[in-house]
Amino acid sequence: MRHNPAYATDDEQVVRRIIAENPWGMIVSHHDGDLVASHYPMLLDEDADGLTIVTHVGRPDEQLHGLGESEVLLVFQGPHGYISPSWYAPAAGRIPTWDFSTVHCHGTPQVLGEEENLAVLTQLTAHFEQHVEHPAWLDQELGARAAKGTVGLRIPVDRFTAKVKMSQDKDPATVQSVIDHLRAPGPYHQPYLADEIERARTEHVGSASADHEG
Repeated sequence: MRHNPAYATDDEQVVRRIIAENPWGMIVSHHDGDLVASHYPMLLDEDADGLTIVTHVGRPDEQLHGLGESEVLLVFQGPHGYISPSWYAPAAGRIPTWDFSTVHCHGTPQVLGEEENLAVLTQLTAHFEQHVEHPAWLDQELGARAAKGTVGLRIPVDRFTAKVKMSQDKDPATVQSVIDHLRAPGPYHQPYLADEIERARTEHVGSASADHEG
C-alpha cells in the first residue's frame, strides 16, 4: 500500500470495525513462485488475545497457497468511490480523487483440525444468518459434510496497515457538499460512502503512523 501518513491509522479499533463491516476478504500469498489470491468470508476471533481472523478455504486452495507454511496478506476493502471536483467549494481546487478505506493484515495461518473447522463454519453461518427473517442454521450433519471440502484457518495478525481517506484534507463546506452529492440520486449515488465520510469527519480518523506491530 502506498505510504501516505496523512490517511493512515494505527487504531486497532478502526481496523476491527472495517473488518467487521466488510467481511469479504482476500487472501494473497506467494507460493512456489506464483502469486495466488482467493476471496472468502472472514470474521474476527473475539476470543483471541490479539487481532486474529478466522476463515476457511475450499480445497485445494490450501495447497495453492501453501497455507501454514509462510505469511499471507489479508485485504479488506471498505466503502469507496469517485469524488468529482465539481462538488468542491471554489477554494478546494479542481483535482478529482477517490475516497476509500482499506486494511492490509499480515500473518501466518494456523490450519485447524476438523472439529475447529466445523466450529468456524458454524460461526460463519450463524453470523450472517442472524440477520434474515427465518435463519437457516448449519446443522451438525450437513456441516460435517461441508467441512470435509474445506480447510479452516485461524490467522493471528502480526502487523497491519490501514488507510481511511475520507476527504479529510477538504474544507468543511466541501466535505458537506461531497456528502450531499453522494447521497443524491445519480451515477455516483453512494450513501454508504457518504456515511463513512460523515463518520470520519466526526471521529477525525487518520494519524501520522502507517504501520502497527503487534
